[in-house]
Amino acid sequence: MSSRNSRSLFDAAILKSACVESLRKLDPRHQIRRPVMFTVFVGSLFTTVLAVDAFLGRGGESPWFVTSVSAWLWFTVLFANFAEAMAEGRGKAQAATLRQARRDVTARRFRDVPADGRLSAELHQAISAGQVGDRKELESVTASQLRKGDCILVPAGDYIPADGEVLDGIASVNESAITGESAPVIRESGGDRSSVTGGTLVLSDWLVIRVSTDPGETFLDRMIALVEGAKRQKTPNEIALDILLSAMTLVFLLASVTLIPFSRYAVDLAGSGSPVTMVVVVALLVCLIPTTIGGLLSAIGIAGMDRMIQANVIATSGRAVEAAGDVDVLLLDKTGTITLGNRQAVEFLPASGVRIEERAEAAQLSSLADETPEGRSIVVLAKEKYGLRGREVNQRHVTFIPFTAQTRMSGVDFDGRQIRKGAADAVDSWLKERKGEFPVSLRAIVDEISRKGGTPLVVTEGNRALGAVYLKDIIKGGIRERFNQLRAMGIRTVMITGDNPLTAAAIAAEAGVDDFLAQATPEMKLNYIRQCQSGGRLVAMTGDGTNDSPALAQADVAVAMNSGTQAAREAGNMVDLDSNPTKLIEIVEIGKQLLMTRGALTTFSIANDVSKYFAIIPAAFAGIYPGLKVLNVMRLATPQTAVLSAVIFNALIIVVLIPLALKGVRYRAVGAATLLRDNILLYGLGGFFVPFVGIKVIDVMLALVMGA
Repeated sequence: MSSRNSRSLFDAAILKSACVESLRKLDPRHQIRRPVMFTVFVGSLFTTVLAVDAFLGRGGESPWFVTSVSAWLWFTVLFANFAEAMAEGRGKAQAATLRQARRDVTARRFRDVPADGRLSAELHQAISAGQVGDRKELESVTASQLRKGDCILVPAGDYIPADGEVLDGIASVNESAITGESAPVIRESGGDRSSVTGGTLVLSDWLVIRVSTDPGETFLDRMIALVEGAKRQKTPNEIALDILLSAMTLVFLLASVTLIPFSRYAVDLAGSGSPVTMVVVVALLVCLIPTTIGGLLSAIGIAGMDRMIQANVIATSGRAVEAAGDVDVLLLDKTGTITLGNRQAVEFLPASGVRIEERAEAAQLSSLADETPEGRSIVVLAKEKYGLRGREVNQRHVTFIPFTAQTRMSGVDFDGRQIRKGAADAVDSWLKERKGEFPVSLRAIVDEISRKGGTPLVVTEGNRALGAVYLKDIIKGGIRERFNQLRAMGIRTVMITGDNPLTAAAIAAEAGVDDFLAQATPEMKLNYIRQCQSGGRLVAMTGDGTNDSPALAQADVAVAMNSGTQAAREAGNMVDLDSNPTKLIEIVEIGKQLLMTRGALTTFSIANDVSKYFAIIPAAFAGIYPGLKVLNVMRLATPQTAVLSAVIFNALIIVVLIPLALKGVRYRAVGAATLLRDNILLYGLGGFFVPFVGIKVIDVMLALVMGA
């Protein structure tokens, strides 16, 4: 993970910026977007006016009391602004880092290039030799002059000036400016690793790239806009909670307003006592409305997206982060997600009458020039298990036969020997052409490997079949345990693969997924997601290819790999900068953590308000109804210290909860019933009892200061 992602919760630079932003956010145009805090903001203005009146001798309250209440109300607003600014500051710091990766470099644009992007043999040779100087085919332009559809050449040592798709060439690219990972990656034409991002550096070889965006519309530009928390749109869940909090605020506002005429009527009726003052009514209103969650709600949402950024995932919508918390179906690609991504040789199985050492030697010899992961694994297995090194071949005249789609075989010819390895049916045809036979015993071995979910490669020398190599998809370590965790969370896991049903079933059973989709086509993926959604389920999916785009666009949570195609990245609502397909599991946990944090603090805030009722109501009405003193269960010193203690606690609790809002509630993979129970016990009861202790401590301190 990059250094920027290890940024401390309270970075000094972010703290300083947040303090300044807290003051800027006092702008009424900003405050009115948060109904609960806007009510506190208006109350602060009102009590400030009352404080001025008190100092001029026109108010009925003590100037120090009114001023103290007004000051702590302002602090409440500022602390809420500070929480939001802290959450935004972390995103803006990320955006600043990304801006450093954006640079206006010189680009080598082709004046004319074939539609398929393939270069002429002469130009290809010149570029490979590093002779790109003043060639007539190229012109130098700045990155800002590039337009969508332009073709550019990026040799080793140059920065890629714009987003695009590789048309020709293969190169090692340093993407640390985007992903934070120092290890370079390979980018090449064709397949799902042909997409490149502007601002990354070509380390070796060269690439011909077709630009896919106009200036200002690059992936980097979009990421910068997305990670700046101030531009984050509220999610449906957040809007619904805002409406609930606004309704509660309105109810308490109406109730508080009626207290003044009611108290005056009660005084007139009793002929004694004093009515409730405006300052006490404002204090009561601020303490009873859900100011705690109202002050932290925006910070919780922004921090949720920031935690995605910390995981190197860019969420293009806040709704996707929330949806991740409610996902109950998870579609995972087999290759690279559940398995290591490359099949490996695990066993040599000789045909009847063939020594296993002879079989292993032939398999190794046929794989010496095979640079595929499968080929290298065969060489390694023969070396480690049988001590075969194949050194003698290197000293003779040999002809290596590369694998082709037509023959579906590879091998080697030397000293009159013809050794081949390949698919069973391809080798069968090879043997028939040479008057050989495919042994029945070997056919049984091939079928057994297939039933186990493996891939059989048959090895032959001349017209004689020697045996089979058992290639197996290696399940990632710990993946079964992760699936068990997801199952405990109520999430159904589905493996997507292009393998045949027999192979898919074997791998699914070994990995521990709940279901699988074999021989999956784009249409099958799309239909499967629609079927799940029609049943009321929320579906998450990861993908990197153009063929994944329809399904990604349909999924509720769609995670596209940064290394994937432009089509996949545009279809997804999240982009994984690390291009790690297993990140989907972490994304779900972050989404659930966001929802848990919001639920926990909402529960705490509502329970909190109940406790503050016992502090302010007795203080407000004790002068009219002496019998209400029995509700002063905290034994607060005076009505003034009681009200002021509640207001101070109301402000300070927001400060105490800022780290929790930014970091989030620790997620545990347990059932919904257990989560609900723990939430009520910890944050419900905690929110009820903590104010009793906090208000009492503040009251004692105020009493000592005032000599009450």
